[in-house]
Amino acid sequence: MKSDSQIREEVIQELRWDPQVTDPDVIGVAVKDGAVTLTGAVSTYAQKFAAVRAASRVYGVKAVADEPTVKPTGEPRDDSDIARAIAHILDNNTQIPEGKVHAQVRAGWVTLNGEVEWQYQRLEVERMVRHVRGVVGISNNIIVTPKVSADQVQAKIEETFKREAEIDARNISVAISDHTARLYGHVRSLKEANAARAVAASAPGIVSVESHLVVTP
Repeated sequence: MKSDSQIREEVIQELRWDPQVTDPDVIGVAVKDGAVTLTGAVSTYAQKFAAVRAASRVYGVKAVADEPTVKPTGEPRDDSDIARAIAHILDNNTQIPEGKVHAQVRAGWVTLNGEVEWQYQRLEVERMVRHVRGVVGISNNIIVTPKVSADQVQAKIEETFKREAEIDARNISVAISDHTARLYGHVRSLKEANAARAVAASAPGIVSVESHLVVTP
């Protein structure tokens, strides 16, 4: 097993490797018992998100605490300007149902509300908003309204686990209730756990995913 110091060094290297982490040297990295804490101040919310994703990819990382703050650089952007930019991208993305999603902005923090049929649509809205200049955080309250039964969803997730090269389906079980997928079992890395979460989140009718997976490198 890797030591905390080894994991810390590899997280730092991964942050420097990822081109979406545009200023890795401003991000502090601490590791204890395989849990990574990121600190510091970054210029965009997108960079903060990319840093967490980069740290999660490192083998041996069991959890990531996301603590960097977002301090935009350049000319300040007021909330009405941010809201107009978000409205524009919502109107022009064909994956988002027209008129079904709305955004509120306060001090750069965006709250998303509305209703969609698929989790990928909910995540697509957040992905777009993440890259809007001036955004410092996002609360995604978009509701996913399913059109399939829980048994059908569970079967689809289990079938997909078996197809995925990154996931050992033998060690993972899934339970569905109240439009939530709950994952149980053991995985070899946080990357495998995230892959399992992504599969479950992509299933029709899934609103949220609770991962109870234990990382055992």
